[in-house]
Amino acid sequence: MSFYAQLQAQTESQRHSLLSVPLIQRGARGEIRLEEYVGFLSQAYHHVKHTVPLMMACGARLGESQEWLRVALAEYIEEETGHQEWILNDIAACGADADAVRRSRPNLSTELMVAYAYDTIARGNPLGFFGMVNVLEGTSIQLADSAAGAIQESLELPNAAFSYLRSHGALDVGHVEFFRGLMDRIEDARDQAAIVHSARVIYRLYGDIFREVESLACVPEAA
Repeated sequence: MSFYAQLQAQTESQRHSLLSVPLIQRGARGEIRLEEYVGFLSQAYHHVKHTVPLMMACGARLGESQEWLRVALAEYIEEETGHQEWILNDIAACGADADAVRRSRPNLSTELMVAYAYDTIARGNPLGFFGMVNVLEGTSIQLADSAAGAIQESLELPNAAFSYLRSHGALDVGHVEFFRGLMDRIEDARDQAAIVHSARVIYRLYGDIFREVESLACVPEAA
């Protein structure tokens, strides 16, 4: 079995747990309120803006024998740069205050997920970062396009409010194939274990973001 297939098999229960989160389930059916959708986008902004810095941090810690992986990260960086601005545009298209979101602090669950990713890179095995990539990109393919259509129909929002969800649903199909190829080149058992462990943790932490959005159902206060 390829390592990518092992990664999916070894994180299956955590993936199902994430997909069973009530807000995700309701979103797929188009049964969420506007403040919940804006809350989701607000927290997406707060973690997506760290995607490129996290990739840079990971690349900086790779050894000479992992240069091929650093090159792959450079490709990811080029494609991911500026995506947090798409999210702010979506928030504005929902009629919410995008500048207030930019100035706000993330919810605690979002802050913890981002902090875990930085800590994994700095204090643990930097390849653990790819556990986060596995969770976020795989989840977006499963949910983004279908949820966007259902939410748009129920909330009667313009197309301009869904650039992040719709672009990532389509974009990440190609990303996952690219990611699969990278994972299948990772042969060191310690690196593989670090990626699996990180993915399991991120599934839990990412689920907590949705749970907290549902409990608060509002755009966070400006700092």
